[in-house]
Amino acid sequence: MKINILLFHDFTALDVFGPVEVLCRIPDARISFRSIRGGIVCNHQGLRIDTEKVTDESLGQVWLIPGGFGTRTGVNDRELTDLIKTIAERSEYCLTVCTGSALLAKTGALDGKKAATNHRAFGWASSQSDAVSWDPVSRWVKDGKFYTSAGVSAGIDMALAFVSDVVSPEYAAECADAIEYERRG
Repeated sequence: MKINILLFHDFTALDVFGPVEVLCRIPDARISFRSIRGGIVCNHQGLRIDTEKVTDESLGQVWLIPGGFGTRTGVNDRELTDLIKTIAERSEYCLTVCTGSALLAKTGALDGKKAATNHRAFGWASSQSDAVSWDPVSRWVKDGKFYTSAGVSAGIDMALAFVSDVVSPEYAAECADAIEYERRG
């Protein structure tokens, strides 16, 4: 399974690496860090990640979109939201963590769907689309091919739910045990 992580400047590290720790345990998983143009992308704490450019082939695969301070400007970045809209339309599955769901909502991809986002940024994130059925309580939500999670560490719970669905509940439990993680939600 090919899994792509979309990075943009000022992403939150745990939004990425918590789920990646789980997703990379899927048998035959291949993780790629991607960005619009490829190259180095920095999070808000200066962590530098070397990314590959998004390719046409990668669009039909699994995608994870993190949150972070960069989503605040990202919702107004037409190039980024157009790319996310294309990812949402063509992906096999699309997962978001934290305010990554605000980016996805801004594209219209979550219209009529149930979604979660960071509880502390709920007002801002949910203001990106009133056509989404925002869940202010859940740690993660699945609606069709979309998996969305609340803030930061909730992405680990969402990733485990994804593993449960695409591999098995027993395997997801093994993954949680292997990383000594107590699942919530």
